[in-house]
Amino acid sequence: MNSQNTPVHIRLWHHDFWRMAVANLLLTVAVYMLVPTMPQWLMETQGLSALESGIAMGAFGVGLFVFGAFVSFLVQHYRRNVVCIWAVLAMAALIGSLYYINTYRAEFVDFSLVVLQRLALGAVFGLAQMVLTSTLIIDTCESYQRTEANHSAGWFGRFALSIGPLAGLLLQRLAGFDYVVLAAGGAAVVAVVLIWLVNFPFRAPEDDIPTVSLDRFFLPHGFPLFVNLQLIMLATGLLFSLPLHERFYAMMMVGFLFALLAQRFVFRNAEVKSEVVTGLILLGAALLMMLTHPQPIVWYIAPVFVGFSLGIIGSRFMLFFIKLSRHCQRGTSQSTFMLGWESGIAWGLGIGLAVFQAESVPVLVTALILVVCALVLYHFTHNWFVRNKNR
Repeated sequence: MNSQNTPVHIRLWHHDFWRMAVANLLLTVAVYMLVPTMPQWLMETQGLSALESGIAMGAFGVGLFVFGAFVSFLVQHYRRNVVCIWAVLAMAALIGSLYYINTYRAEFVDFSLVVLQRLALGAVFGLAQMVLTSTLIIDTCESYQRTEANHSAGWFGRFALSIGPLAGLLLQRLAGFDYVVLAAGGAAVVAVVLIWLVNFPFRAPEDDIPTVSLDRFFLPHGFPLFVNLQLIMLATGLLFSLPLHERFYAMMMVGFLFALLAQRFVFRNAEVKSEVVTGLILLGAALLMMLTHPQPIVWYIAPVFVGFSLGIIGSRFMLFFIKLSRHCQRGTSQSTFMLGWESGIAWGLGIGLAVFQAESVPVLVTALILVVCALVLYHFTHNWFVRNKNR
């Protein structure tokens, strides 16, 4: 396959798939509502330093890996939708704990408690996402529709990258951090309802399933792709550590819409390599504009470039992981992509706060260097992928 051409099957978009896709959107929105708002709350209300806030936000990325080795065992020995529901309920409870801390605790919150909350939130979010993307979403469709299902559901999660921060900032400005937390927790609860409404038939567990395994967790032979994706998302996380306006995330959404159209009409018959290269060039251009041109128009154009680049890069890397996977490794490829995407953002956000104190010049320079490194590395990664893909 030398060009982008993801088929569209109208029969994929039935009620159960819609519920799973929207649940994926709501789960990710719940997490991203806290990305721009929680650091501000920690530093201004709870008295934590930028270093402590950065460590706490970065702990989320570590937590994503906690349950990964146990996912295969859990979905084989327990009903897979029940595992996901309990993980999302735990997310809602952990997000709700922030409401308790902000409302009922008179003294400042302990730094260790915040780190533990973020670590646990990352762990249950990672578990929920691995079960949802590796099992539940593809279980709602026919076998020949699974690549399209992953591709389409991935876009719902990608839009959350703009919807979540935008909603969080608007709620924080209009009503306060308490309402951000309540809305995020409410989004997680609605996701539980949507998952519960879908009927997943019982499957007898396979024999001799090991308690710890890489199945549905991490694709070892996809490590070069994982590293390349990490560099891109570290740069994105660094960018998100800056105090960005609501307008930035709204314009990012416009960029995502342009990316959807471009995939269908511009890159349909183009070389596969052109998508990621174009996306990285536009991401670098956005960072360079923000670094060198203070004019107001830049804050309209740059986020469109960011949204467009993340849209086409994210969907292309997701398909890369699918095509790299061997038989019965589709779920593992999706979990690996999710880990690279989410942990990169979390760690970039943490580094931007802890190391650079959210200062725009060092953050943007570092992000730009990472994008250049990712572009250089991609030349080798793409050639390696072409030699090693299995689909």
